Amino acid sequence: MSSKDIEKKFVGQPIFKQLIDFLPKNKFDILAQKHQTDRYYKTFSSWNQLVTMLFGIFSRCDSMGEICDGMLAMQGKLNHLGLNSSPAKSTAGDGLRERDNEFFKDFYFLLIKHFESILSVSRIDKVSFEKLFIFDSTTIKLFSDVMKGVGRNPKNEGKKKGGLKVHMLIDAHSQTPTFVKISEAKSHDKNFIQYLNLAPHSMIVFDRAYNQYLQFARFTEKEINFVCRLKKNAVYEVVQELYFQTQSDSGFGVLKEEHIHLKYTDEKQEKTLCLRKVTYRDDKGRVYEFITNNFEISNQEVALIYKIRWQIELLFKKLKQNFQLHYFYSETENGIKTQIWITLIAQLLLMVLKAKSRTKKAFSTVAALVRIHLISNLDVFWVIENSRRTYTKRLKRTKPPNLQTALF
Repeated sequence: MSSKDIEKKFVGQPIFKQLIDFLPKNKFDILAQKHQTDRYYKTFSSWNQLVTMLFGIFSRCDSMGEICDGMLAMQGKLNHLGLNSSPAKSTAGDGLRERDNEFFKDFYFLLIKHFESILSVSRIDKVSFEKLFIFDSTTIKLFSDVMKGVGRNPKNEGKKKGGLKVHMLIDAHSQTPTFVKISEAKSHDKNFIQYLNLAPHSMIVFDRAYNQYLQFARFTEKEINFVCRLKKNAVYEVVQELYFQTQSDSGFGVLKEEHIHLKYTDEKQEKTLCLRKVTYRDDKGRVYEFITNNFEISNQEVALIYKIRWQIELLFKKLKQNFQLHYFYSETENGIKTQIWITLIAQLLLMVLKAKSRTKKAFSTVAALVRIHLISNLDVFWVIENSRRTYTKRLKRTKPPNLQTALF
């Protein structure tokens, strides 16, 4: 047997418990006391609900029944998690339906602050802004109409499915959310950009769904920079052409830069907004038109900042591919929102694990390893760091002796 086989890092606690230990329990208890979340619950505390939901989310259970049955089978390990017994399905369902999701929302943002020093370890090259934010939303379909969905009504008097939107602002340097709001899917995206509280001289980038000229004017007044795409049907006046370059059909880069004026209405008065328009062609021949209120950075940086916006699309992709958001454990709006907040907490824990282990493995690989070994008593950092090594040393086969009895 290889010496590496003996070096498997067995510890006294399952991997799930090691992830739970990342959470600051003392801060959780203070927040629970502030929200009075355990006032009417004798057996199923806020902590028990968080642990129960995280178990279901990490193991990708499809229902609350699967979660409770799964935890019932690991009775010997529940004491590590601070639980006396596995919760009953009805008790867990009541907690999910009735305990206010705002508590888990506040705990999520408390964790963002708590892990800030761990996650803020890198900066994006060639970007001059220390505070660079990306804003976008993603739609999650529901099998019930508890929250209004999007799209046309089904034919033949069919029932329209529900849906929700997760509106998110992330710090581009650390790739961590700083603002999250959950709404019905039918709510228009541009209605939520007004809730953002950004510091002067910061930069925000978003898609053209958030085009709102009055909001652009308010950003400019507060010295907040922005970059977004111009709408195809936008009406504007070209004041001055600042840059023009003729390129071949196969070339890519900045084609043109212009100073433009846009009209908007504020308190029934028509006003003018001065913006900078940058026309860019990528290496696939697609042409984009960006607008910004910043006249100091280079036109190449304007295009780069919008390209960085793709980070939030990747974050949404990680959220949907690695966590169970196809099935919800409750049909109530409060329960659905609670599951979203705890899913975001689970994603944050895996980001912390990835940062602490300093692994170059993909986020999906880390999530899969945690799911496979969730209740194994292995050191979680050892699992992440050594998952692709081969530990079994194959012994050389010797030729078996000839046991045939001689006939003559």
